[in-house]
Amino acid sequence: MLLIDGKWIETPDRIAVHNPFSGEIVGYASRATREQTLLAARCAKAYESTLTAWDRSEILRGTAAQISRQEQQFVAQIVDECGAAVKEARKEVRRAVTLLEVCAEEARRITGEAIPTDVTADRKRNLAVTIRVPVGLVCAITPFNRPLNQVVVKLAPAIAANNSVILKPSEKTPLSAARFVRCLIENGLPPSMVSLVTGDPQEVGETLVTCPDVDMITFTGSRAVGERIARNAGMIRTTFELGDSGALIVLDDADLAAAADAAAKGAFATAGQSCRGVKRILVQESVADRFADLLVAEAGKLSFGDPRRDDNDIGCLIDDAAARVVEERVHESVEAGAVLLHGSPRDGAVLGPQVLDFVTKDSALVREETFGPCAPIVRVQGLDEAIEWINSGDYGLQTGVFTADLHRAFEAAHRIRSGAVIVNDGPQFESPFIPFGGVKRSGLGREGARFAIEEMTTVKTIVF
Repeated sequence: MLLIDGKWIETPDRIAVHNPFSGEIVGYASRATREQTLLAARCAKAYESTLTAWDRSEILRGTAAQISRQEQQFVAQIVDECGAAVKEARKEVRRAVTLLEVCAEEARRITGEAIPTDVTADRKRNLAVTIRVPVGLVCAITPFNRPLNQVVVKLAPAIAANNSVILKPSEKTPLSAARFVRCLIENGLPPSMVSLVTGDPQEVGETLVTCPDVDMITFTGSRAVGERIARNAGMIRTTFELGDSGALIVLDDADLAAAADAAAKGAFATAGQSCRGVKRILVQESVADRFADLLVAEAGKLSFGDPRRDDNDIGCLIDDAAARVVEERVHESVEAGAVLLHGSPRDGAVLGPQVLDFVTKDSALVREETFGPCAPIVRVQGLDEAIEWINSGDYGLQTGVFTADLHRAFEAAHRIRSGAVIVNDGPQFESPFIPFGGVKRSGLGREGARFAIEEMTTVKTIVF
């Protein structure tokens, strides 16, 4: 159903949502028209919130508590619509709860400052203060890979900052988003403060990014779509998270067992469909053989297949086509000289962990963002070569570095062009308290509770 002007609306034209593992229909979403999308934006823009910081904090806190109580229902919904394993879906729900709780606290801490004005020769003693005010109507466009958490990442800080929101979730995974919006309303969010429009990217998405009522767009998705939005959005605020070819550097003094563990977790979690996951592993030549053996052992511990089975670590990809792309890139790398150390044939949307060694730097598997459970090893002579290659690429979201040498760690942290450098862990590291975002074509702006709130507010100066 659509949520427009505080009312739930069901359309005759619907989208069938399929379980990517079984192919069965697990639900339906309404398909919004261009006119309905524009109406939703116009109504959301017209709504003026009277919620206090306390009100918004309590709404977010109550929503977190309700989702925690209904964890199993949310887990089942996520598994059904995106094929994530039960273990991964449970982690996602708990991350969402944590972020809501953090944003509830941050809603009470949106402050400004006092600025002296008697510091120039005219000695004028005015009282100047700044306050942070809502940016207006925030348009949130979210991807399929984390159908609950990606929505919370955008809506929780927007609501904490007292913005109205119009949400367009992925047409592949709209059900968790709708369930979350209902939770917000059940916990006191005025229905007119949030709109939900589901439908085709061209019909709904393109309409939203050119809509004159939208004051800010926050988008997570592919680089190609993000760049098109940037060209079309005009003079409004935008934040983009457009993925990464996430690098993990393993140097010759690293704790190889810990590095292999981090590499496996970063490469295979959510079937490799994570923007901050491990997409390439740059291993110093002198320790590459030992590291490869350890990584193969880690991959061998993982079970995969039916996402509804509690004992599986990995479910499936979002659809057969996505799995086929990953399979083709693995085959291309092997034909170019890489060695497949561990892997199994694709079965529909299911692809087990793939470990490759001797992958060439010009392989599409590591040059592009490969959204699948692959751990490709690229051998390098040392830190300089690793940094040079990372910096020469288009992406720069998060990078992991394993080393026991503090000086090399500092060198990597300062020289790598990336939104974050994680020492002795993988690029998959996350926390709601730190800024998250990339440089170069990985995106623009920052997420993370406090930092997203800053993006979603503007500074107003008041002079007495």
